[in-house]
Amino acid sequence: KETDQVFAMKILKKKYLIEKHQVDHTNAERKILMSLQHPFLMQLRYAFQTDSKLYFVLDFYKGGELFFHLKKMKRFSEDQARFLVAEVGCALGYLHSLDIVYRDLKPENILLDSSGHICLTDFGLAKELGGDAVSNTFCGTPEYLGLFVFFFFFLIFFQ
Repeated sequence: KETDQVFAMKILKKKYLIEKHQVDHTNAERKILMSLQHPFLMQLRYAFQTDSKLYFVLDFYKGGELFFHLKKMKRFSEDQARFLVAEVGCALGYLHSLDIVYRDLKPENILLDSSGHICLTDFGLAKELGGDAVSNTFCGTPEYLGLFVFFFFFLIFFQ
């Protein structure tokens, strides 16, 4: 059936995933994406593979990355910031209700639709934690680490 619907495609080379020990993260990302049903979270529409590559067919967000808009505007108004933070909070609340921890929150991983609503994307570092499970993994983007996190790990590793 022909439609005018546009999708995004994430293409991953299997060889690279194996070399970089990312197979488990990629499988977890696919599993998490398949379980999500929320307007502010990326939807995995299809997943398939060839001998050498994995393909994730995802929703396309015409507004692009929040990072682009922030760079262009320099700053958001208080109302804009409040709106964006509220939607991010709703998305994170939903994830937490599913015992999923989203560990790479940054403007590059927040997409905007044509109406200005957000969509969290890139679940490569997300983790499903059941019950009382904890995660001790230090991950994320160093440029976005809070100063207190940096000092905490500095104290732990350099004592």
